Amino acid sequence: MVYLIPIILCFVVVGFFMLAPLWFVEYCLTNKRVVHKEGFITTRTDQMKLDRVETVGLEQPILDRILGYGDVKIAGMGVSDVIFRKVAKPFEVKKAIDSALNKI
Repeated sequence: MVYLIPIILCFVVVGFFMLAPLWFVEYCLTNKRVVHKEGFITTRTDQMKLDRVETVGLEQPILDRILGYGDVKIAGMGVSDVIFRKVAKPFEVKKAIDSALNKI
C-alpha cells in the first residue's frame, strides 16, 4: 500500500502536465480575423486577417474521428499558418470559417 501512493502521485502529476496545455488555449473567429492564443505564464498569439486566408484544411486521424475532434489549419498569403489543435467538432469550425470568408 505504501508503494501505491507514489505511483498514484506520478500519474496525477503527469496527467496534469499533459492536460494543462489544453486548459490554456483560446480560439477566436471574428468578422475580421482568426486568433489562436495559448499559454498561462508565457503566452503566444497567432492571428490572421480573413482577407489573407487562402485555404482552410482539416486533419482528423482515425482516433480523432472516433472521439470527435481534430485540427483545423488556416493557411494564408505571406503569413504563417494558424492551427486550431484538437478542437471539438472540427467540421463545424471549418464551416464557420468558410462562412465568415464568404461574407467578406
